[in-house]
Amino acid sequence: MTSAARDPYAGRLDALAVEGRTERDRAFLQARGELVHGCAATTARALAALPADVGRVEVDVADVSFMDTSGLGFLDVLGEYGRRRGVPVSVTGWRGQPRRVLELVGLDDTDPLPPAPFAGSPARSASAVARERAEQLRLLRAEIAQLRHAIDSRPVIDQARGVLMAAHSCTSEQAWDVLREASQRTNTKLRDVAGALTASTAPDGPAPPESLRAALRAAVARHVPPAREDG
Repeated sequence: MTSAARDPYAGRLDALAVEGRTERDRAFLQARGELVHGCAATTARALAALPADVGRVEVDVADVSFMDTSGLGFLDVLGEYGRRRGVPVSVTGWRGQPRRVLELVGLDDTDPLPPAPFAGSPARSASAVARERAEQLRLLRAEIAQLRHAIDSRPVIDQARGVLMAAHSCTSEQAWDVLREASQRTNTKLRDVAGALTASTAPDGPAPPESLRAALRAAVARHVPPAREDG
């Protein structure tokens, strides 16, 4: 029994694969890959394929290499299965970056699934612990979004630095300072400044706006020493 999902951001097939086997009334699931968008549906399919008389589910995530906030849906599906079927579910083998995510949201990596509440016990959805966990989750999502944006922006920024280094015989650090200052002077995102500069180097490429050209000239004058003439 194997279920798999696709990560639409990274474009990889089988971002998560869940393989399972049963021994008597116990089911063993092995998760491999990444806990990203789509992992909850993959997990639900794997659980649905288990025999009806399963009395315990043990999940090993030692081969999970990455987890973002979507991966928390993986735990939600497992927890809901255990509550609905009235069977214990355990998830072990957390390590590396996925373990760090659990720590950030305040979950115990030795037992991240909350126990099913006793009958008649009061709901605690508005507890201080829940509010703190929600805030941690919000911060984690923001951090992941920033990392993905930085990954997407890096190539065009590196190209723009290369353009400046070739045009002004400056160092990589000086080119970075020029781009950053031009971004600040024009109140334009660094990635957009870099994109406009690299686009202008293409055949018949559009020239950057005059305000950006002026900011780049001023930044070059400020950060790049004038070339010394020989003799």
